Amino acid sequence: MNIVPDIGGERKSRKASKETRQQQLIEATIDSLAKRGYSDTTLANVADGAGLSRGIVNFHFESKEKLLIATLQFMSDEYAGHWNAALEKAGPGAAQKIWSLVNADFDRRICTKRKLAAWCAFWGEAKSRPTYQALCGASDLNYQQTFITLCTELKADGDYAYDPEPMALGICSMMEGLWFRLMMNDGLTREKALGAAIEYVAAVFPKHISTSGVK
Repeated sequence: MNIVPDIGGERKSRKASKETRQQQLIEATIDSLAKRGYSDTTLANVADGAGLSRGIVNFHFESKEKLLIATLQFMSDEYAGHWNAALEKAGPGAAQKIWSLVNADFDRRICTKRKLAAWCAFWGEAKSRPTYQALCGASDLNYQQTFITLCTELKADGDYAYDPEPMALGICSMMEGLWFRLMMNDGLTREKALGAAIEYVAAVFPKHISTSGVK
């Protein structure tokens, strides 16, 4: 009996192997950024962290800059996917969506000191690197626009006196500030940060949100 090789299966296997290897290197890059910072992260210590050779890193990403861009793209996509999933799972009301988004920002799957430190490393470089600005900026604008829409809906429903756009900016900035505090490792815990964020939105939307949930 002749056995015909499964060429499609081989290609699929090779593709999966390539994706797995690239993900290993991206995770090792996040680790290095968290431990060493941006300047001291090198292809050599990324390779060591992933348990792979320097040649493998060069093969997949060619340069440190390309590896860092791929890492930032992964983190940006992961974060966007996380909060969009939270939005989809929330109830139909604007208050339910805001409650879900605030909780999602401090979820243990996304809010870790390792990832926060990596984000901070990229933010520190974004001013002088247009590619980083483009990757972070587009995601930030989409996130903020979502909050503007939700704040607009709550203003109409609750007859609040605020302007939706600066209010949305304030909420987003508040949560970013708590992320920075967590990264500074000054004793603030993820649970306390979430509690502070909930207190904030409960004070802003008293007709719709309390510290225990949506009214």
